[in-house]
Parts: sequence; C-alpha cells; structure tokens
Amino acid sequence: MGDSAAAADPAEVEAAAPPAPGETATATVVADADADAPATAAADAGVVEAPDATPPVHADAATAIAARAEDAHTVEAPEEEAGAAPESDAAPAGVAQEAVAPAAADPVEPVLEAEAVPAEPAVVVIDPETEVEPPSSGEESAAAEPGTEAIRIRGLVKQFGDNRAVDGVDLTVPAASFYGIVGPNGAGKTTTLSIVAGLLRADEGSVLICGIDQAAEPLAAKRVMGVLPDRLRTFDRLTGRQLLYYYGLLRGLAADVIEKRAADLARAFDLGDALNRVVSDYSAGMTKKIMLAGAMIHSPRVLVLDEPFESVDPVSSAVILDILRAYVSHGGTVILSSHGMDLVERVCSRVAIIVNGEVLAEGTIDEVRAGQTLESRFVELAGSSSEVEGLEWLHTFSD
Repeated sequence: MGDSAAAADPAEVEAAAPPAPGETATATVVADADADAPATAAADAGVVEAPDATPPVHADAATAIAARAEDAHTVEAPEEEAGAAPESDAAPAGVAQEAVAPAAADPVEPVLEAEAVPAEPAVVVIDPETEVEPPSSGEESAAAEPGTEAIRIRGLVKQFGDNRAVDGVDLTVPAASFYGIVGPNGAGKTTTLSIVAGLLRADEGSVLICGIDQAAEPLAAKRVMGVLPDRLRTFDRLTGRQLLYYYGLLRGLAADVIEKRAADLARAFDLGDALNRVVSDYSAGMTKKIMLAGAMIHSPRVLVLDEPFESVDPVSSAVILDILRAYVSHGGTVILSSHGMDLVERVCSRVAIIVNGEVLAEGTIDEVRAGQTLESRFVELAGSSSEVEGLEWLHTFSD
C-alpha cells in the first residue's frame, strides 16, 4: 500500500473535522500526495505524531491511514481541544486515527475557520511605593488578645553598689489588663518599672515586651510602649501644645495627626486652656496630665506609669481612670505603681507586692489579699514598724 500511495497523482484532500458537541470549528487541508515516505504522506494528509506525552504513531498505522485517504479522498481531521487525551497508537478497522498536533510539529498547519482564543490570566501590579510592609512582631496594629503576655519579666536583678534594689523579680502581665505594683518606699518598684521602660539596664534577667526582647531590641520594644516616669523630667520651657507636638514627632507621627490627637487629649484631660502656657507654670497635677497625654499620643500597646495619681486631685483622677479603663477595654495594657491601696484594689485586675526588691505576693486581687483588705495584707507582708521611742521631747512645746 505504501507504493501505491507514493505513486498516486497529486490530489486535494479535504479534511472536515466532525463537530464535537457544542462546537462548529472545521479545518481544510490541501496536501501533496507524492510524498517520499508513508509517514510523510500521512503527515501531508493531516496526520501528525502525537505529543510527547504518548508514543508516536507506528508506520503500519500511518500507512493504513494514508491508504484510506487515497481511496476515500477524505479523512477526519482532529479538532484541537485543550486537555483531550490522545488515542492509542493503532487505528482500529473502519475508524480514522485521531491525533493532537502540536503547534509547530507540521510545516503545513490547518487553517481554522473559528479559533478559540485562550483567556489571558489576570495580572496584579504591585506598586513598590504603596505596598504596605507587614508589621513586625512588636509592631502589629491589631489589639492584643486577652490571655497573651504583654510583659514577661524573669530573674530581674539590679544592684547599686551594695544595695540590691531588685532581687530576682519574676512577673507576668497579661495583655488587656490593669496591673498594679505596690510596696513601701525603697522597695524597688521604680527601679523595676524603669528597667521595663528601658530607662535602666538590668544586671541580670530578661524583659519581654509584647514578645520583644528589651535588651536585644530596645528600640522595637520602646515603640510599643508609652512611659510616665517618676520624677517628671521633661522639657518644661515648651508650651503644652509644643510638648505634645514634640512627643508626636519623636514617635514618627504626621503633623496633621499630631494636631488632631493633641486637641483630643487636651480636651479629655481638661487641658485646653493650658496648652498655650509653658509647662514650667503648670501645677504638679497638670504636669502629670500633660505627660500622661504625651505617653498616649502614639497609641501604644503598653503604658508604664510610675505613680500616675500622685499629686492629682480626685476629679482629675476620675477622668484619668475613665480614659485608662477605656484604653484597657480596647486591648491596651497598663502597669502602674502606686501607694494608694484603695485605688489599686478598685481598678487593678492583678497586683504584686514588692518588698526589699523581692516579690512577696502576686496574683489576682482576691488571691493576694487573702480575705483581708489589700492594705492589711500589704502591712502584714511588709512588716509594721517597731514602737516609736525616744521622741518624748516632741510631746512638749518649746515656747
């Protein structure tokens, strides 16, 4: 049959693909029948090798297909269909062999009357200037979930000469909580909070702020904190408005954001009339409020407050407490020191009693006070002073 196919006169072979269900595309192929080899004749008739995924068409099958093309002058051309599985190598009797032709496999390509254009995938263009960088572990914008640790202190030690101010303090402050530290004067409260705030460096131990190591990444830890120090050192030659603006700039806020937040804070702390006066003219309570406003202007995750209610009148204390309660209810964490046992007992969810640099009791308010008032429990743990002796002269008057 191969000889007769090679000697045949040139003929036009029309290949019309039977339409698949739902499709009408047809193909017409004009082939020269005087090919040198059966495989060439088969290719000219519109039959080509199958893709690499399946074995090539055997010579016997190609010869049979060429003979059928010569006798019947028609063959069934395959219609290209994405994902169609190729037929087996051998063509069964009475059925034309179908093969999927690659795009560049045959120099004579079928001319399709209707060709489907594949849809191009959507391309997402990211502008590097506007792409938002994911927040780091210490700079996440979502509110902290209750039950996680906002502050973790382990084995904290600080010594000044022969005085061991902090002696192996371990504390865990849950996120979204009000945590109080109480103790007598010189107990180590301020030193502990100064180490937490990054104002002092511990001799031993570790401090984690929202999972950030205070010693290894001090700047990242400070970004998530607002600090109200004990001795109120500040730039008191600035006006209140200038001081808040300066705090905002240090925290990297935009000028318009600073202006809006400063106005909101001044209104909340009842400082509106005092913003244009220099801070050195403020009373002790007003200075405390303007510095607390500065500690909150960048919306930190953690507030470290050393004696925030000292020298503050009851009305201002109530306002500050309302602001701090709202802050905690939205996921913020407050750790504060105070000598006001009633206030700590009323507002804090957990408390630690520190005496001589050591934590003597820590837990919830009910756990620490153990059925007593917090003040009674504090006096019991701190130890009462001995009887006053040697001051009998004070009982008489010099005049």
